Amino acid sequence: QVQLVESGGGLVQAGGSLRLSCKASGRTFTIYAMGWFRQAPGKEREFVAAITWTGSSTYYADSVKGRFTISRNNAKNTLYLQMNSLKPEDTAVYYCAATRDSGLGYKSPNEYDYWGQGTQVTVSS
Repeated sequence: QVQLVESGGGLVQAGGSLRLSCKASGRTFTIYAMGWFRQAPGKEREFVAAITWTGSSTYYADSVKGRFTISRNNAKNTLYLQMNSLKPEDTAVYYCAATRDSGLGYKSPNEYDYWGQGTQVTVSS
C-alpha cells in the first residue's frame, strides 16, 4: 500500500502563486507515475498534471499548460505542483494520485491506484 498526504493549499488572489506538496509513504518503490487532479463543486474530477517517477515524462492539461509545473523529489518521496498566474477557475480541491502501471495516458482518474485526501485551493478575483 501507498499513503499520500497533500499540503500547501490555501486562499490566494488571482495572479498569485501556490505550491502544493504530496508526501508518499509505504511501498513507494511500486509507484510508476504520479499525478494531480482537481474537483470543483458540482463538477467531475479532472486531470491537471502527471509525471513518471523517474521524471522522464510530464503531462499537462491544456488549461494549466505554461502556468503549472509538476515535479518530484525522489529522495523525499514528495510530489510538487507549482501553480503560477492562478485564476478563479482554478478553485477546487486538489488531489494527489499514484499508479503502479506503466504505458498509460495518466489523464484518467481510473488509471490511479492510490489517492490523497485532497487540499483546498481557492483563488479570489
